[in-house]
Parts: sequence; C-alpha cells; structure tokens
Amino acid sequence: MSDKPSDHDDQEMPLVSHLTELRTRILRCVLATFLIFLGLFYFAQKIYAFASEPIRRVLPEGATMISTDVTSPFLAPFKLTLVVSLFIAMPVILHQVWGFVAPGLYRHEKKVAIPLLISSIVLFYAGMAFAYFLVFPIIFHFFSSITPEGAMMMPDLNAYLDFILTLFFAFGVAFEIPVATVLLIWIGVVDVAYLKKIRPYVIIGCFVVGMILTPPDVFSQTMLAVPMWLLFEIGLLFGRFVQKRERPLADEDASPEAQPPAERP
Repeated sequence: MSDKPSDHDDQEMPLVSHLTELRTRILRCVLATFLIFLGLFYFAQKIYAFASEPIRRVLPEGATMISTDVTSPFLAPFKLTLVVSLFIAMPVILHQVWGFVAPGLYRHEKKVAIPLLISSIVLFYAGMAFAYFLVFPIIFHFFSSITPEGAMMMPDLNAYLDFILTLFFAFGVAFEIPVATVLLIWIGVVDVAYLKKIRPYVIIGCFVVGMILTPPDVFSQTMLAVPMWLLFEIGLLFGRFVQKRERPLADEDASPEAQPPAERP
C-alpha cells in the first residue's frame, strides 16, 4: 500500500492548520483578558465607584445607591471589572484578529487595513469616553429632575450597571461608523455618490437607532443620533480617498502567503 497521502488529506490539512491557529489566538485573547482582570480585581470597588460617579453626583441629599440582591455588592463590581478588562484587552484582541487574517491580504490591502484597525480601537474608546463624560451627566440629571414628588431616586447597583454597559457598548459601536463606511467603500459594496444619495435615510436611521439603544428621553436619543450622523459624514470624507479594492495582477504585489508555490522542475 502506498504511503503517499491522499488528495482528501491534502485538502483537510490547511483547514486543520487554520483551526489550530484560530484556537491559539483565541486562547491568547482569553489569557490577556484574564491577566488584566487579575491586576484590576483588587480595585473592583474603586472601579465601580468611578463608574457610578455620574449618577451619585445628582442623587438627592441623603440618598444612596441600593442593593436589592444579597450578592450585588460583590457581583456588580466583579462584573464591571471583567468588562473593563475586556475593553482594555481590546488592542490585544484586535491584534490577534489581524494576525489571523493578515497572511491572506495583499500589500495594498494591508496599507488600508492597518489604519482601519487602529482607528477602530481609538474610536471605540472615544465613544465610551463620550458617553461617560458628556452623555451620562446629562441623562442622569434629567432623570433626577423628573423624579415625582414624594419619591426619592435610589438606583439599584445591578440595574445601574446593566444600564451603563448598554450605553457604553452602544456609543462604542456607534463611533465605529467611519470605519464601517470606509470599509464598505473600499470593498466596493457602495460608493460615495450612493451614500450621499441616501443621506436623508441615514439620518433617519441614526435617530431610530438612538431611540432603540438609549433611554426614552429626547436628550440621550439626540446625543447618540447626532454623533452617529457626524461620524457618517467623516466616513464619507475619508471614503473619497479609498478606491474600490482590486486584486493586483502582478505577483510582486501579493503577500508571500497568498502566492502559489513555485513549480519544481
């Protein structure tokens, strides 16, 4: 019997190699998040105090946050610290994603992909900072001002945490709009002229998304919708400099991993 591997084995090996590499990179992401979490766990209570500062600042005199669950004083800071660790590890996670997909890209594709990758990290953090320093004070001041007479605003630890994490994620993703716009133009799904044509629908869509992702008040909805629209315009601006992606004909433009192996004499 011949020891030569079958065609079936030749076809399976690349898939197995990719899955093995994917597993390795996922483990690296988990390890990075876990190590950051271990370093931050000691400061879990302080992290929660920092996150709750916007609402504690507007609470009436004598009011405090409450816990309607016995485990909330421990689980709420624990959960928040874990999420913060994930956010801090985002550059490592995106770097692992880049390392997995980069070998299949051409050189001219990498020149566009690297700025998009870096921009996505910066914009995600910018969206979270925008929510914490600008949106939260306005929202919580509004809620505090409309508290009915005879009632006292005393937010629950877990409810508050779920609320701010939702807004952090919403604003972080919303600030990725320029990256998504440039990416769609780059891969040829749409062009700048078409996006300009549908601008009115995009603006309406921004307010619809703001209505869905934020509390039912006009301030928070507007403060998410308007930045989304402005970020869309920024994406259009940079999209003018990005042409539709085309595969190069010359072999020298291709990445070494993407080139076919040379034929043996």
